[in-house]
Amino acid sequence: MLGLILRTLINALGIWLAVYLVPGVSAASTEALIWAAIALGLINAFVRPVLVLLTLPFTILTLGLFLLVLNAGMLNLAAWFVDGFEVTGFWSAVFGALVISVVSGLCSRFIGPRGRYEVLVVQRRG
Repeated sequence: MLGLILRTLINALGIWLAVYLVPGVSAASTEALIWAAIALGLINAFVRPVLVLLTLPFTILTLGLFLLVLNAGMLNLAAWFVDGFEVTGFWSAVFGALVISVVSGLCSRFIGPRGRYEVLVVQRRG
């Protein structure tokens, strides 16, 4: 449960940073950010895997770049569901999804499956 809450907060942080950095992505309040993070998490859990499978030929043909378009679509879908969270334009969605993905990926590296802060230390044996 703690891991789910932490990942939602990480998503909210990514969305907040996208709102701050990307013109065309806006949120009316902190509540809209949290709801957008929840919506994006649910969309990425249930809708995105089906779309990734259906668009696999395009993804292979574009060497994975089509996944950026797919992520932008997921961000637009979350904006469609959440009042107070807006994404205007295709490029705003692409750059917003890119910012959210980078923040989520960097922050999630330190969160283990149980929601704890974890760091892997590798030592050489000589």
